[in-house]
Amino acid sequence: MEFSKEGDLMIGGIVSMASTRKLFDNGYQELPTYYCKKWNDRELKFARTMIFTVEEINRDAVLLPGLTLGYRLFNGCGTENLIRAAVEAINGNGSNSCSGQIQALLGHSSSGVTEGINRILSPLSIPQVSHLSTCACLSDRRHFPTFFRTVPSDRFQISGLVQLLKYFDWRWVGVIYSIGTYSEEGTAEFVQGAKKEGICVEYILPFSRKSDKTVIAIVEALRTSTSKVVLLYASLFYTKLLLPKLEAYNITGKQWVGTEAWITQGDLASAERKSILQGAMGLALPKTSIPGLGEYLLSLKPSDEPHSAIIKAFWEKFFDCSFSPSNTSVLCTGAEDLTTVSSDYTDVAYFREENNVYKSVYSVAYALHSLLQCQNGSNPTTGKSCVNPNEVLEHMKHVNFTTKNGAKVFFDENGDAVAQYDIVNWQMKDDSSAEIINIGQYDTSFVEEERFKLKKDVTIVWGGNSAEVPRSVCREPCPPGTRKAINKNRPLCCFDCFECPEGTISNQTDAPDCFLCPPEFWPNEERNRCLPKPTEFLSYKEIMGALLTAVSIIGVFLSLLISTVFWTHKETPIVRANNSELSFLLLFSVKLCFLCSLTFIGRPTEWSCMLRHTAFGITFVLCISCVLGKTVLVLMAFRATLPGTNIMKWVGPVQLRLGVLCFTLIQVLICILWLTINPPFPNKNMKHYKDRIILECALGSPIGFWSVLGYIGLLAILCFVLAFLARKLPDTFNEAKLITFSMLIFCAVWITFIPAYVSSPGKFTVAVEIFAILASSFGLLVCIFIPKCYVIIFHPQQNSKKHLALKVPQKAAI
Repeated sequence: MEFSKEGDLMIGGIVSMASTRKLFDNGYQELPTYYCKKWNDRELKFARTMIFTVEEINRDAVLLPGLTLGYRLFNGCGTENLIRAAVEAINGNGSNSCSGQIQALLGHSSSGVTEGINRILSPLSIPQVSHLSTCACLSDRRHFPTFFRTVPSDRFQISGLVQLLKYFDWRWVGVIYSIGTYSEEGTAEFVQGAKKEGICVEYILPFSRKSDKTVIAIVEALRTSTSKVVLLYASLFYTKLLLPKLEAYNITGKQWVGTEAWITQGDLASAERKSILQGAMGLALPKTSIPGLGEYLLSLKPSDEPHSAIIKAFWEKFFDCSFSPSNTSVLCTGAEDLTTVSSDYTDVAYFREENNVYKSVYSVAYALHSLLQCQNGSNPTTGKSCVNPNEVLEHMKHVNFTTKNGAKVFFDENGDAVAQYDIVNWQMKDDSSAEIINIGQYDTSFVEEERFKLKKDVTIVWGGNSAEVPRSVCREPCPPGTRKAINKNRPLCCFDCFECPEGTISNQTDAPDCFLCPPEFWPNEERNRCLPKPTEFLSYKEIMGALLTAVSIIGVFLSLLISTVFWTHKETPIVRANNSELSFLLLFSVKLCFLCSLTFIGRPTEWSCMLRHTAFGITFVLCISCVLGKTVLVLMAFRATLPGTNIMKWVGPVQLRLGVLCFTLIQVLICILWLTINPPFPNKNMKHYKDRIILECALGSPIGFWSVLGYIGLLAILCFVLAFLARKLPDTFNEAKLITFSMLIFCAVWITFIPAYVSSPGKFTVAVEIFAILASSFGLLVCIFIPKCYVIIFHPQQNSKKHLALKVPQKAAI
């Protein structure tokens, strides 16, 4: 027992003011014994803070009126030594009085030691309040029913660390942890929490002070890993051991993240560690002020604890002197000024862990205060019977108060206090010291979305000499236009990105699937947006449409020109030779054929679709009917010259007109039935091409279309056969041969049209149809009329009755 003071009510405390244990060399003559060395300034500070708080409570006339609070603080090093000290604290001096028994035990800083101590305290129902044991395992009420703590559980710290990584989009991290309950349990919890938030761990490596192999493995991982962020989940003791070992390996380019155990320890900084610690970030216990504590700590003198060898040892360490006369050391006077010393103990600007010690002592005092309220067998605070007035445990569960420095203290059902952290950033100075800047807060008392907050007016320094936030991802997010695919052989963050298949898009980052565009839309080149498909039809503005239009107009112009020539020479024999009326009607129908081709060009509409096919069918039947009439006329004219033949009275102008009319009316009837039953209509064809829409005229009824075309073909074949039979008859101007050639061209064009029409895609289907119309129209015009125009214009002497009589004396002109 290092420090003690008797009181009406007693509390115990366990600290480790010596952090290293050594074995006495007794030559194996007796049982091994140990001694402690390497003094821990921070633990001395915790012990003195406990004493300060007890004295402050005793000065309060309201909290424990008429009673004083005493303490027994035990020091030890090594788990077995500390647990033995805890047993001694519980047993007291063997008295059964209240002054001999402790009401609660404060400490320890280590989660592992605390775990062992609490297993002893639990059966005795003695509450243990820790200021620094953060292991989440201690929240398990089944195994640690008497444990409380004023420091947040690592469960909250891990949540905060995960949110820190998530905030800066650090999805690919490495973890180094130290051997021990605190680090091992915390690392396991961190890996689970990180996985839930989509953060992957590249490596998890332990550090042991007993094995140099662990250091070599850590250095190799730091050099070869692709992750830029390293979480060092280690106690302060192990951190102080690891960092010096890393100095010799020139580790650079990493963003270090630390836990509250070491992230605020500025004494870790040095010139050799600047490349490691510069920009380090982590969660720290909130810094606060405790009125009077700083002055109390700095006022310590060896005379305050004259029987304490530890105080003298610390004093000799602080001032590099000795209380024993020596030739090598300066003699200590005990009057030296602690304000001239720079150490963890004398750092009193702000308090972090010390505030938890302060709250721990007060929580026990308030539980005792609640216990003292028992009247008539019941307690107004807990609402329960005071069955055992000496039991503080039940009253600890209902503690709820505010300290003098404004800290709210209460415990949840697991004995945990509300979690509040500062987010800190290491900013190294030119003298290699570190300025630890508070850049934000993580407070679990807020709703989930508001717990993690960074300050807006603070400058953050990044690790790895980076001027901006380091990127630490195993794979960059899949951009829009691709889909994210999990690779089963690699961590979740090391996914693959595949380009969306043709016709599909993804419009968000890391999209799990690509989806089809609506039917009238098509992806852009990046495949991240659906754009309206371009519409395609044979337009007047494009080259092919313009050329076909020009050819059609030329055909109409040529027909008009021939009509003019024939009209001018209508009384000449060459015009009258084969029925001028049929010739003019044929020229008119050819003009209509050329003009109907224009209805196929331009955007399809309901009227244009019905007009183009019916006009084409009717005009071509009219045209072929005229040619057929001229062919029949040639055949009948020859037979009329035979003796005893009176056939011409049956093949006169009236009969020819009726024939043309009847043939044409049949086609008109077919077209009417087609338009009535299932007419052509404008259609958006999205089957032919994936990336564009063909605006076309759907046939409606295919039977109607092929009936129209078949009827034209039937007449054309009939006309061709008759003209072929009459080709060698003594025709004055050989018109039967001309009709044969024209019908041969006509039939050839339309026979080749069928496979070309069926196989041509999109607007080329229309172009093929127009080409067939123009080709067949020009075939009729050129083969039948151009030779006659040639004679009329260039050989007018042949266009006479005399020449006609000399050529065929037996021919009868009609």
